[in-house]
Amino acid sequence: MINKLKLGSSARAAVAGMFMAATAACAPMAGPARPAGPASPASTAQRPNVLLILVDDLKPTLRTYGDPVAISPNLDRLASRGMQFDMAYANQAVCAPSRINLMTASRSTSSGVYDFGVNFRDYLPGAVTLPQHFMAAGYHAESMGKVYHIGHGTNGDPASWSVPHHKDKVIEYLDPASTGGVPTREEALFYEVPVKGDDAFAYARTLARGSAWEKPDVPDEAYADGRTAARAIERLRALRGKEQPFFLAVGFARPHLPFSVPKRYWDMYDPAKLPMPKFEDHPAGAPAYAGKQGGEIVAYKQIPTDVPGKRFPAELKRSLIHGYYAGVTYVDAQIGKVLDELDRSGLAKNTIVVLWGDHGYHLGDHGIWTKHTNFEQATHIPLIFAGPGIRGGNATGQLAETVDIYPTLAALAGLPLPKGPQPIDGESLVPVLRDSDARVSDYAYHAYPRPNRLGQAIRTSRYRLVRWTHERTGEKAFELYDLLQDPLETRNIAAVQPLVRDRLDKMLDQQPAPKPTRRRAD
Repeated sequence: MINKLKLGSSARAAVAGMFMAATAACAPMAGPARPAGPASPASTAQRPNVLLILVDDLKPTLRTYGDPVAISPNLDRLASRGMQFDMAYANQAVCAPSRINLMTASRSTSSGVYDFGVNFRDYLPGAVTLPQHFMAAGYHAESMGKVYHIGHGTNGDPASWSVPHHKDKVIEYLDPASTGGVPTREEALFYEVPVKGDDAFAYARTLARGSAWEKPDVPDEAYADGRTAARAIERLRALRGKEQPFFLAVGFARPHLPFSVPKRYWDMYDPAKLPMPKFEDHPAGAPAYAGKQGGEIVAYKQIPTDVPGKRFPAELKRSLIHGYYAGVTYVDAQIGKVLDELDRSGLAKNTIVVLWGDHGYHLGDHGIWTKHTNFEQATHIPLIFAGPGIRGGNATGQLAETVDIYPTLAALAGLPLPKGPQPIDGESLVPVLRDSDARVSDYAYHAYPRPNRLGQAIRTSRYRLVRWTHERTGEKAFELYDLLQDPLETRNIAAVQPLVRDRLDKMLDQQPAPKPTRRRAD
């Protein structure tokens, strides 16, 4: 049976010795999974800074991840300086819960936070978030752009920061034709326009749909991500030379819809050469509720509301894919500016950089657009660590989860690993950052709810099992995909591979019992 691997005492001693040797030339690092305290105590001034870069809706559409079409020189450069996790996964493929997974190291099934419109502190009132953990160790922590999800009835967490969060827009239009001069649905849901009444969802349904894309000939800073990059550069300059180390979270909105991106980034791509979806059907033998139709995508005016995604006009599909890739390259350029400032200032020598996409994205595969499923395209994310003590130019096949980032950063900074009081589901990935062949886990875990049902998933290097449990009746249904033989997840083989299904099902049984979803019934 495959289980989460734990390092024995001899292995811990060996790895700790390696870490101690490394600290002679770089910032102090902690030992492997969950020691009582830092392996090498260090003064606050000696500890490394942290730059956490969050990107909304970014799947691994990057050249460094093998995408031959993507233009992503800056993130490719970051990967060349650090460790790229080729098999990293979101714990849930939706923005608000995924970011709470990151900040608490608690999976959605441990916290009970599965959706928008909730305050995570109502579920985890005493939680010590990732930046709070660093603040307690003497760090200055601040954030800008999209870090926590703010919108859809969900707010940020002021307790996580030393200074108030610097918010900017997620839904943004510059071309009057994109909105017709009136507030739009998504602007209301993200609080970009005043909301009438107490229910943003009800008010949004009364509004017009905005454009799914626009491409004016404007400077980068005309849009929020350009301004966020400029803000990050300004703050790096202000924080440089301070005795107090910093934890800086910089969140970018693109490639989230709408694909509002300066024209020059669209012009970098030949629409005829963009990859179109290869498989647009529901997987054979999978339950209907495993997939998704409509949802976020139909909030935009170019999208037909009565046509499944598979049947969108070909040119519409191509325009959406074009906009997504333009968004990737635009955000890559903004991140590049921030990385350039790190180099220029000399901060790169003592700053740990993490690049994280909050979840994957469907670009027409399975006839689905955006996210909100348990399929590979919705859950597979880019994850890169770079900085002092991390071997550069390496990639690893170690399976990783969003919740692993918190304990990994704590260990890298020489801080005690988190103990809660919230459930700590993550494992430190530091042994892998030292040796790309090291292994701390045999699987990644994620989940997604549907009305009355919870789909819990185990992703190994070869398989994904999804177990759907009806929350009232206890009835179970399974999906099993062989990602080596069937990377597009075209056929559910749970019925014909019972031994594999049962083995992975037992792994799910070993997880903590999931919290109820409290979702609306069918």
